[in-house]
Amino acid sequence: MQSPEPFQISATDFWLLSHRTDSALPGYLVLGSKLPTNNLLELPQAALAELGPLLAEAQKALTSRLRPNRLYISRYGHSPGHSFHFHLIPVYDWVERLFWSDHRYRSLEQFTDASSEPGTDGAELTLFIWREFCERADPPPVEGPSVAEVIALLRQVMGS
Repeated sequence: MQSPEPFQISATDFWLLSHRTDSALPGYLVLGSKLPTNNLLELPQAALAELGPLLAEAQKALTSRLRPNRLYISRYGHSPGHSFHFHLIPVYDWVERLFWSDHRYRSLEQFTDASSEPGTDGAELTLFIWREFCERADPPPVEGPSVAEVIALLRQVMGS
C-alpha cells in the first residue's frame, strides 16, 4: 500500500504508516502492508511480528499527543485493489459534538432497541467521520492542529 510522500509518517520493512490521504480529520491514519496481499494469512512471520508493536506505537503517539476521546483501530477489507491495512481513527470531543449537532445522524436512532444504552457507538461515529471528513467536498472545520501539523508531529514522535 503506497501513499503520497507528504502523507507518510513512518515505515518498516513490511509496513507503511500514513495519514489517510482523503481525510480532513487530523490524525486519521492508515497502517498498510507493503506486500500486495489483502490476506493476513499470506503475510510472512516477520511482517506479522512488526504489526503489533507498530499498532501500539501509533496508538501511543496519537493518544499521548492528540488526546482523542476514543481511538478506533479497525480493518475492513471489502474494497478490491488495496493491500491489507488498518484504519486508526481518532474521535475527538469536537467530532462527537459535531455528530450530536447534525440532525441527519439522529435518524440512526431508529435502528436501536429502546432498551439499549443511550448514546452512540463506534459504527455510527465511524460512518459520520467517513461521510463528513473523508467523502464530503467541503468538510466541517477542525479544532486543533491541521492535518499537515499532525503529520509533522507524528513524524517527530515516531522517528521518521
